[in-house]
Amino acid sequence: MKVENQVHPGPENVKAFLAGEPEPIVMVNLLKFRDVARYADGRESGLTGKEAYTLYATEMKKLVEANGGRFIFGGDVESLLLGEVEELWDMVGLVEYSSPQALVEIASSPPFQEIEVHREAGLAGQLNIAVRGAEF
Repeated sequence: MKVENQVHPGPENVKAFLAGEPEPIVMVNLLKFRDVARYADGRESGLTGKEAYTLYATEMKKLVEANGGRFIFGGDVESLLLGEVEELWDMVGLVEYSSPQALVEIASSPPFQEIEVHREAGLAGQLNIAVRGAEF
C-alpha cells in the first residue's frame, strides 16, 4: 500500500468526491504537523505546526457548524496496535459534513480562504478519508 500525505486534493479527487450522494459524510483526517509552522509569506510566528493548525481548526469548527456539520472527535496519535507504517500521523480528527457539496462550499468560501494560511503553515501533510455510515 502506498501512502502519500498531501495538503491539497487534486481536481480528479474533488470530482470523484462530489460524485457521491448528497447526504452526510464523515471525513477522517489523518494529520502530520511540521515541527515549526512555515507561513508562505515568510513571517516568523514562533508557532509549532500543531499550534498553527489549531488556529485554523478553531475557526473551521465555526464554519462547519454554521453549515450544518459538526466536529465529532479529535485526538493525538499515541501508538500503532495493528499493521505497519513508516511514520505515524500526529493527530486524527473526525468531522461530519451535511454533504460532500457542503465541504467543497466551505473550502471555497472567503472565510475559509482567510484561515487556510494557518492550515498550510502547520501541516506537513494529511490524508482525508470520506466515510458514510454502514451497518455491520
